[in-house]
Amino acid sequence: MFSVFKNRNFSMLFLANFTSQLGSIVGMTAFMLYLLKRFSHQPVYATITELMYSLPTLAVFFLVGVVADRLNRKKVAFFCDYISAALSIALLISVMNGFIVLTFAIIFLRSGISKFFQPAQTAILQGILKKDEYATSAGLNQMISSIFMLFGGAIGTFVYWNLGVEAAIITDLVSFLLSGLLISGCKIPVEVTNPNGKHTLSDLNVKVVLKDFKEGFSYIINYPLLRSLLIAFILFGVINGGFAVMPMFILKYKFAPHSYEEMNIYIGIVFGVTVMIGSILGSTLAKKFSLQNLIIIGLILTGLGVVAAGFSPNIILYFTCLGFTGLALPIINIGIGGWFPQIVDRKMMGRVQGWINPINMLFHSLTLGAIAFLYPTYLKIEWIHAIVGISLAVVGVYFAIILPKFRDAKSTAKVEIEGGVSR
Repeated sequence: MFSVFKNRNFSMLFLANFTSQLGSIVGMTAFMLYLLKRFSHQPVYATITELMYSLPTLAVFFLVGVVADRLNRKKVAFFCDYISAALSIALLISVMNGFIVLTFAIIFLRSGISKFFQPAQTAILQGILKKDEYATSAGLNQMISSIFMLFGGAIGTFVYWNLGVEAAIITDLVSFLLSGLLISGCKIPVEVTNPNGKHTLSDLNVKVVLKDFKEGFSYIINYPLLRSLLIAFILFGVINGGFAVMPMFILKYKFAPHSYEEMNIYIGIVFGVTVMIGSILGSTLAKKFSLQNLIIIGLILTGLGVVAAGFSPNIILYFTCLGFTGLALPIINIGIGGWFPQIVDRKMMGRVQGWINPINMLFHSLTLGAIAFLYPTYLKIEWIHAIVGISLAVVGVYFAIILPKFRDAKSTAKVEIEGGVSR
């Protein structure tokens, strides 16, 4: 699993992603705690902060993929880090002087800049890794996510309690600088950084942006396999939206009404540990089974785990079912993450990746809205678990029927590209 680190470029990009995520989580956690303490009678500020991190996705989603495909992908990635570092300095000054409105504006801008990082980095990874290394890369990234799930909030809380919000923002600053320096040190071939030829910012006029954005959408819609896999990314939005509130609700209103906050910490530990184990397991299985089968099995097992968790008679069984879900969920991510780079044309990866985050965010928000409307007036928390879980299992069965038609992913992609969708 770790042999992929022999690739120097991958190692540096992996460390860059790690440091960038670490700084962001520490800074966000500390800033939320700072707001809740300083403006304890105005909790709306904490909600606004969350919006400042999420809304930029909808503000720049039509640009991020075009930028990743038209401009130098390496430069896009490290400039995202360097600009974010500069904005962290501005954020530090604003917080120290108590300029709350300016602080929100800086957070919004920094979050918007960060959205350009992922499509560029994903497109670079596609170009520097071999076909059989994509699943391993997805598994390692899943492991990092589980580590942050376990310790990210705790590290941010520790830094805030012991050093203050200013130190947390400085941690942000340093992490972005380190990430940018690591990416700057990569030696990446020009065919990976500029697969569509060399362009400058001045080339990205409104006409070009709209044309490329439309082309990315057409590529997805006219590509049956990619269109089918897009359902999985919709489901990730549903899962994230559901799990943002479902565990807390079932703890507070069913299992542990007087100790739900403490129990929620244990849920994070159980889920983080099992996701980490599932990431290692999934990477191993990817060597022995087809990625299509991993996606199908992962969806069905995760769905059954969510349903069982919702109808658990006691908290111990609930934790057990969540642990089972944590083991199965990375299998889906590794299957998708390993197959996705194989089927998308390198010239289109930025634009395709640029569609994923807004779609995920849209269904994340729709799920939260549906839960807010349905619970507790129309549905019990058990049935919300059931709806989310059954949706996953049903899509798993659907994939079991549809994905065998696309076993030869490479030839399928070639037919679609030659059919005139891509340049």
